[in-house]
Amino acid sequence: MSGYLGQVRSLMPPLALPGVYSPQEDTALLAGALSEEPLPPGADVLDVGTGTGALALQAARRGSRVTAVDVSWRAVCTARANAWLTGASVRVRRGNLFHPVRDQSFDLILTNPPYVPAPTDTRPPRGRARAWDAGHDGRFVLDRVCREAPTLLRPGGVLLIVHSELSDSGRTVGHLREAGLKAAVTRRHRIAFGPVLRTRKDWLRERGLLAAADEKEELVVVRAELPL
Repeated sequence: MSGYLGQVRSLMPPLALPGVYSPQEDTALLAGALSEEPLPPGADVLDVGTGTGALALQAARRGSRVTAVDVSWRAVCTARANAWLTGASVRVRRGNLFHPVRDQSFDLILTNPPYVPAPTDTRPPRGRARAWDAGHDGRFVLDRVCREAPTLLRPGGVLLIVHSELSDSGRTVGHLREAGLKAAVTRRHRIAFGPVLRTRKDWLRERGLLAAADEKEELVVVRAELPL
């Protein structure tokens, strides 16, 4: 755990406005996967749900052409400010998932989408909850990513998704394979429940998503590649 906490601290950008999702263990897990991808200089990278822009900045430091997208204006302003403060070349767009880049293609797509199962999905989440609440099964955004991201990948392009095992990595892998990608879980890491899951333990157990003895969740990275 201490190693991951150190990685989280190293990912912290200069600025994080209130209400914007700051780097956590899931960010660190995805950052580790990003660091292992063999990106040539000038590769086109897309970071969807960029938050503070931490992953976009990491990709830019490798010489990539980076586009970052977030639906939150606060996140967009934060990511733009962090790019400017660090001298990174990152193009930041506001929009819902892939809508701002629907006519483009990429060598690598990164996303840390909302994935926490929520007791109610009768209304869209608001405020900070938009960064984690994702419907009863935690897949409201994940299923869209699985449908839409493959259409934006170039041949040989890679999609990296981080989410909780509570939202079913098997479904993620299955959907991406159905879309013609080679997909598998490549990283796993167990962490103690954060504040949101601690308040939902009983509900998750009632739904059969969490065993009675579980006090940790497992984070996963799914890597999917579009064949050449």
